[in-house]
Amino acid sequence: MSLRQVEEASGKEVSNAYLSQLETGKIVQPSPNVLNTLSEIYAIDYIQLMELAGYLAPSAARKATQRHGRVATFAEHNLTPEEEAELMKYLKFLRMEKPP
Repeated sequence: MSLRQVEEASGKEVSNAYLSQLETGKIVQPSPNVLNTLSEIYAIDYIQLMELAGYLAPSAARKATQRHGRVATFAEHNLTPEEEAELMKYLKFLRMEKPP
């Protein structure tokens, strides 16, 4: 598919300019929302994309009892980067409040 075809297939959620920056390495960690969209378009496993982007530890490196934290829990809500950042700050706050 061309970059413009992918842009159209995403309903213009992912622009061809953004895709070009992904291809050239100018963007090295696309948001979980973008990864979710691309996984559907390209029929690629979403969890694998999350691992490749560095959001999740590779499955083989994770212990069977270790949870991997779902950074993309709200991916279907089309959060803005600002909303994602606020959620991450809130999660950090919650974890600091919890006694070890």
